[in-house]
Amino acid sequence: MTVLLNQSFTGISIGAVLLLIALGLSLTFGQMGVINMAHGEFIMAGAYTVYLLQGPLGSPGLSLLAALPVAFLVAGAMGALLEWLLIRRLYARPLDTLLVTWGVSLLLQQLARDLFGAPNVQTEAPGWLTGRVTLAGGDDPLTLPYSRLFILGLAVAAVAAVTLTLRRTPLGRRIRAVVQHRELAEASGVPTARVDRMTFFLGSGLAGIAGVALTLTGPIGPAMGTNVIIDAFLVIVVGGIGQLRGAVVAAFALGVLQSVAEYGTTVSLARVTVLVAIVAFLQWRPQGIYTLRTRSLA
Repeated sequence: MTVLLNQSFTGISIGAVLLLIALGLSLTFGQMGVINMAHGEFIMAGAYTVYLLQGPLGSPGLSLLAALPVAFLVAGAMGALLEWLLIRRLYARPLDTLLVTWGVSLLLQQLARDLFGAPNVQTEAPGWLTGRVTLAGGDDPLTLPYSRLFILGLAVAAVAAVTLTLRRTPLGRRIRAVVQHRELAEASGVPTARVDRMTFFLGSGLAGIAGVALTLTGPIGPAMGTNVIIDAFLVIVVGGIGQLRGAVVAAFALGVLQSVAEYGTTVSLARVTVLVAIVAFLQWRPQGIYTLRTRSLA
């Protein structure tokens, strides 16, 4: 039973990481239909924010907490700039957005190599996140690392903030109006261009927060965005395009599935198992767990 609980918590913690990675993409890809391959580089920007702040601030704990709002603003500004310069000219052309943002991601990776070097770097975790909680004794106790609990709490807070923004704020109502019917929203006076830019800002800012969280799981480097972007798209596709609750369910489901598959096997075989399960699920339900309800004049 203890082994099962340990594996379950490991799966939940993996799901929290996946959710943070995919949460911003659920806005830019799920809500707007833009295939943003540079989303991983916005995550990288958030991770390097922690690395840059550790020098001036000195304290790892203070730099981690300060990096959360700073990374949100830095990555959000990058996303808004990308939307203003390129994406706004390519709406309704998803393949073009894929190619353009892929080129931008390569440029940002090379920029990171020029600024920070090609090798991965390690950030220092705060002392208050290096321990763990032990909930059961014996030879195989149930242990909950503080860092994973912090990431889980951060994911829950991010989901709550996005949900409140979409449901309770004027910006959220405008975003939902544009998603349901762009032409009707524009005819009703909704500034769709401004809404698109703010949506990109929010989605990219969430990617920056995900980058801060990833510094607690391992080293960071210029190619870290490439390693996580595929997982983010898988979460969005399995959960359902444009469905925030679908992203939540899919992230934790895939995290638990990967954790269970890793028990008694290798990490590579577990990844293959997860991919096979995703392919089988999409064959049965290609629209994902949840579907987007839209209004149409046709």
